[in-house]
Amino acid sequence: MTFDTLIIGGGVAGVSCAMILGSAHKKSFVADKKIGIIAHQKTSSLQEALFNNAYGICAGTLGSDLLQSSLQQLTDLYPHVTQIDAEKVMRIEGHFPNFTLVTNKNSYTAKSIVVAIGYSNTFDIQGLMEFISPHPKAIIEKQRIYLRNIDHKVADGIYVAGTLAGWRSQLAIASGSGAAVATDILTLWNNGIDSQSHDSIKKI
Repeated sequence: MTFDTLIIGGGVAGVSCAMILGSAHKKSFVADKKIGIIAHQKTSSLQEALFNNAYGICAGTLGSDLLQSSLQQLTDLYPHVTQIDAEKVMRIEGHFPNFTLVTNKNSYTAKSIVVAIGYSNTFDIQGLMEFISPHPKAIIEKQRIYLRNIDHKVADGIYVAGTLAGWRSQLAIASGSGAAVATDILTLWNNGIDSQSHDSIKKI
């Protein structure tokens, strides 16, 4: 199976992107799309986070709990989004719309990819190293990096979301970044016509 979009990263930005794409499955231009997420979470900064100031998140919520509950929500509401667990992407080969993602266990093909992992300078996905630059909004001494992009687009078929896109490390910012990428992808799938995915009590 070839994924229409394969998301790398099971943190805030990655899961936010997956939820928006997954929620749009009733739209005619999304119905046949194959969406996947490589839900690697071990290095997520949320593992040690405590949230008291994030909109919509109950005060005292632990980041480690949010990581698990968000993936469970994705499973419960949008089971058509393929979750790939316990794998780490090692390299990316090819060009749009024919990418191959090689993990420590398997390989996958995708038409487009979303890179949504942290901004640590330990980043080592071969095929993307040429796009790395010092993070424009982080303290220099921390040696954070980002993937050079224009409005989340790194190259044709390659998107980046969250801190790795050059944003600051705040949950709300990372979540919004992932959602923004998802709506860009939806718009692309809809032949360039502006698209979002909303739920409404009027539709229940």
